[in-house]
Amino acid sequence: MKYPKTPAIFVKGKDFRLADVDPDANGPFADKYVDKDAAGPRVAALRQRLAELQEKLYAEHRRSLLLVFQAMDTGGKDGAIGNLLAGVNPAGVQVAAFKAPTPKELAHDFLWRIHAQTPEQGHIGVFNRSHYEDVLVTRVHGLVDKKKAHQRFEAINNFEQLLVRNGTVILKFFLHISKKEQAERLQARLDDPDKRWKFEPGDLKERARWGDYQDVYEDALRHCSSPEAPWFAVPANHKWSRDLAIAEIVVATLEEMHPEPPAADFDVKAQVIK
Repeated sequence: MKYPKTPAIFVKGKDFRLADVDPDANGPFADKYVDKDAAGPRVAALRQRLAELQEKLYAEHRRSLLLVFQAMDTGGKDGAIGNLLAGVNPAGVQVAAFKAPTPKELAHDFLWRIHAQTPEQGHIGVFNRSHYEDVLVTRVHGLVDKKKAHQRFEAINNFEQLLVRNGTVILKFFLHISKKEQAERLQARLDDPDKRWKFEPGDLKERARWGDYQDVYEDALRHCSSPEAPWFAVPANHKWSRDLAIAEIVVATLEEMHPEPPAADFDVKAQVIK
């Protein structure tokens, strides 16, 4: 798959360094820079094309697309997902948001609750957080050590390969913001009564572990990105640039999949509507 040129970084192997990804990057796109005003019409066109391709994928009913979103707190997962899927038929989309596992989920292997949420044939699946939480949050909080995390990397890679072999195309997006940008977004939530519900005091405790999170994210991206299930580190300080980069990659992937509705299994000309 040849992905379109965007500020998003296709993670290739163990040489990847998250520190090399500039959260403020906003171009170029297709060898040229665009500004926020120019990005709007392009995103609108991509949304329209996404809706057309989704309808064909739904009608074809043979394959599926799984979009995985991860980010630090305030990284913009909800906004990115909402902006990408505005205009698509919700009947063909499955969204799962993974929070702290329940006691029943903890009684199974860490992938048990994930597999049940993977998209059906013909659907676009969206993971708002994902199976990667079990090699990120758990590791930062000392519930899983490095050895156990790397064993889980192997399990994750095998799990994703299973999905790929059964017709699911996977794209994974890490929305990369700066620590300064996170501070501004947290403050904005505190300052706005309509957004204050999104803020929790515990967010500040997690923010204090910023460096630890950067380290474990980098490790996960390095070990769990492949041509079949790639990770993209998306500069996400600028929401308009983030949304354009993601839309370009998703639409290009669906174009490459080239879904087609099935041919009619009846004599079309013999059908008379009165």
